[in-house]
Order: sequence, then structure tokens, then C-alpha cells
Amino acid sequence: MSVHLVNPSDNSFGTAVITPRWLFVLAAATPPQVGDPILVDESLEQIDPETIKPGDIVGVSVHTGNALRGYQVGRMARARGAWVVYGGIHATLFPEEALERGEGHAVVKGDGDVVWASAVADCLAGNPKRIYEGGRIEGSQFLAARWDLMDPAKYMWASVQTIRGCPKHCSFCSVWRTDGQKPRQRKFQSVIDEIVALRRLGFRFIALADDNFYPVTFTDLRLAREQNNTARVEELTAIRNERLQLMEELAKLPKDMVFFTQMTMEAGEDGSYLDAMRRANIKGALVGVEAVTPEGLKAVYKDWNYSGDALAKQLQTFKQHGVHVLGSFIFGLPTDRPATFDATVSMAMQAGVTFAQFVMMTPFPGTVDFGKWEKEQSQHPTMVGDVPITRYWMIPTEVRPKMFTPHPTMSSDEIRERTQKVWDTFYTWSAIWKRSACTPNLKSRVAFMFLSKLYRQMYAGTGISTDSARRKKAKRWAKWTARQCKKLFQARPMPELAGPKWDLGIPALAQAAYDTVDGPFVVLPKN
Repeated sequence: MSVHLVNPSDNSFGTAVITPRWLFVLAAATPPQVGDPILVDESLEQIDPETIKPGDIVGVSVHTGNALRGYQVGRMARARGAWVVYGGIHATLFPEEALERGEGHAVVKGDGDVVWASAVADCLAGNPKRIYEGGRIEGSQFLAARWDLMDPAKYMWASVQTIRGCPKHCSFCSVWRTDGQKPRQRKFQSVIDEIVALRRLGFRFIALADDNFYPVTFTDLRLAREQNNTARVEELTAIRNERLQLMEELAKLPKDMVFFTQMTMEAGEDGSYLDAMRRANIKGALVGVEAVTPEGLKAVYKDWNYSGDALAKQLQTFKQHGVHVLGSFIFGLPTDRPATFDATVSMAMQAGVTFAQFVMMTPFPGTVDFGKWEKEQSQHPTMVGDVPITRYWMIPTEVRPKMFTPHPTMSSDEIRERTQKVWDTFYTWSAIWKRSACTPNLKSRVAFMFLSKLYRQMYAGTGISTDSARRKKAKRWAKWTARQCKKLFQARPMPELAGPKWDLGIPALAQAAYDTVDGPFVVLPKN
């Protein structure tokens, strides 16, 4: 009997940009008595059905984008006599769909770090439950990944998680509903130990795969003080100081290490935090800009973001403090007009955004936007074949629409074409070369150029024809670019690297936060 963990994908490139962290975390959660699990990342190569034997346990994690492929894998495994257990954000939201369409025996909802062992034990006993409630575990329960089961030659970047949950409530995002609005923070000692293990293997580029690396804002602290909520002030201050302590320790690691994360725009108001990121070699962050107009921000419940010239200035602040921005923009909002596209790419260039992604509005399950759309569709459902459009992830990709919700003034084709033009404008060779000046040497500039083109090739799918020949050509180009990028990101393994010896008492920074209610944050800017 073997345990298989499968990361489903329709596209296999042989080399992946970032490790699928869940795969190696659930490997750590697998009971040792069943042996090391067999890990299959289909972004590298697809699963061989012959490896699945009767009585095996197959865990498949699905998000909305790969649910269709994930269900195919699950049905194949069940047909071969294996126990099939689904997990991931999509299965958490649609457990019955995974059980029925994916022919699963069981579904793990929420965090799998703890409950996965129970699911494995029940399968071994021949009596799995239909639903396992993983819930939202505390940060102290987060597991370090089994990186010893990974082939380092297959990935450019490794990934480490330090915190789950996001206090915001953006209408297009499901994180705050699935992972919660209360930040659940892992102890920095555990994070550093895992990063040291990765550097020993030869990884110097690491993504801090957090829902929001900036979980406590100046506004949060100010409001807690104005409410005289001493307990809340202490809680927020402790979270922030744990972040600062983590970055203080990151700064002590080998200087060739590079970190990347994601966070909200509000961090641009916090120069001391950005400076701590720079010292910690956190070179960049994905920042959700979403829209460049006040109307667009209001439409996605993100009107606390800046717009116009103020937005450009705040984005420039990140760069001034040494943190490069991967700006994320959404097109297809009800407030968008043809002029919005040119204004967006112009602002991105004006603000000095180092990377950018331009996505078409998609109502993801679990979001406010999806709930509204599903309610509207219930009156007069739109069908694609025999599948309602509100279950678009079940529609084969070759016939799946590019957009699902109608726009008041533009057609879906017009939005798609204009979005593609924005990608093409931002990622011209000349524009990339100009942005590559942020790197320290020629080798780094070359790496920046290749990575920019790979990023555009992998994520700018709005204009790729469904014609088979063109898709194969695009995939070959992406595979070749990925191989070149991998060479540029390779580093010498450091098996001799010693990890820190931890004093498990209260860290100095955290202790200072409890010595006084005000702690180190006496003066806070007002909105």
C-alpha cells in the first residue's frame, strides 16, 4: 500500500517556477507507519496510472483552476481500486461536488496539517468518513514541509508559509472567508529553520507564500487605541513584533538569498516595515492594486486603496524603500471603460512597477462577487452545453468562455483583446530591459529578462488561440524559457550552513511590546 499526493495540472512544463507547498506539507502530515508518500506534481509531468494499485490512498488537492483535471485524476485512481481523498480550497467550498463529480471517498475541508493523518488511518481501516473538518489551526500547529522528498532540480523557487488569513474583505477574494480574517502566525524560529534547510539544498530564491505579509496596519493600531481596547492593542502589537523578529532573523541568513511575498497597498504607509523587509532581503511583493480609479476600487470593496497620482506615489514608495512591486490589476469591472486599459498600463509604468499581472474579472467561488453572480444567474441560467456558467470550472478549457459576467458597455472579446494589448505593452523587450536596471549585474539583468518573458507567457493567457498548433507552440516556448530561467536561478548547495540555536524565551521585541500598552508605536499617522 502506498500514499500518493497529486498536484493536478493540464500543463506540464518539466520545470516549475515555485514549489507547490501543500504537497510537501501533507507529506510531513502523512503518518510515518505508511512510509514516505509518492509525490506527483503534474506541472512537471502527469501521473502514470500504472503507479496506482488497489488499496492505495490518493490525495488530490484542487483549486478552482485545476478542479476539472483533479476530478479526472480522482476518477482514474478510484477505478484502479484506490481510496480517493480530496482537499484544497475548492473541495472545501464544494465538498459534495468533489465526492460526486470526482468520485471521491472523502473530502478534507480547511487545513490538512493535523486532520490528514486521521483520513489516512481511516482509509487503512477501510472506513473513511465523507467529510473531515480540518478547520483553521493555530500557527503553532503549522507543519514544516518535507523538502527531503523534493527534486531541487525541478523548481526555480521554493516556498515557505509564515502566516495564514487576511483581515481584509475584498469582494473578489475568498481567502478571508476560507482562511479567516484573523491572522494565524507561525513562530519565526520554525520558519527560519525551514529556510535554512532549503538553502542547504541550493535554493536561494524563496517565496513567502502568505495570504498577507502585512497583517497589522497603522490604521488597525490607531483604531484599537481610539477604542481604548488594550487587549486588542497588545494582540496587534505582538503580531507586528513577531513579523519584525522574523525579518531580523532573515537578515542574518546568507546575503545571496532573495525573498518574495504578497501584501496589501497599506504597507506603503509604513516606511519602517518596508525598511525591515529590505534588510531581510525581501526584494519584492505582489501588491493588489486592482483598479486605478476610485469607482473601480469601490466596486471591489477596496476603497481604502489610493487611486490616480496618489496611487503612483504610494507604489513608488515601495521602490524607494528597496521593495519591488508585482502589481496586480483587474479588468472587466463594471466601472471600466476603453480608456481604463491605457490609463492602467500608463500608471503601472509611471509608478515604476517592476512586474505586473493584468487579469480579467473572474468570480471565484467563496467570494462576494461569486455570490452576487450566482444569485443573478439563478433566475435565467446561462448554459455551455449541459453545464451552467456558474460552474465554469467544469467546462472543458477549449470551449470555456474567457469571461463569465456581462459588462455594461464592452463585449467579452473587447475586454480580452484590450487586456492582451496591455500585457503586450508592459512586456515589450525594451520596457523589460529598462526595468531590469534594478538588478545588480549583467547576469541578473539577463535573468530578469527571461523571467519577465516567462511570466508573461505563463500568465497572459487571454489572447492565446484555442487553435491546437498555436497552443503547442506557446507551450514549447514556455518550456524552453523555463529551462533557461532555471539555470539562472541555480545556486550552490550549502550543506554546511549552520542554523541558529534558539533561546525559546520571549523574544526581546515581543517583550518590549508587553512592557507598555503603547509599546514602540506612540505616534501613528491619522487617515
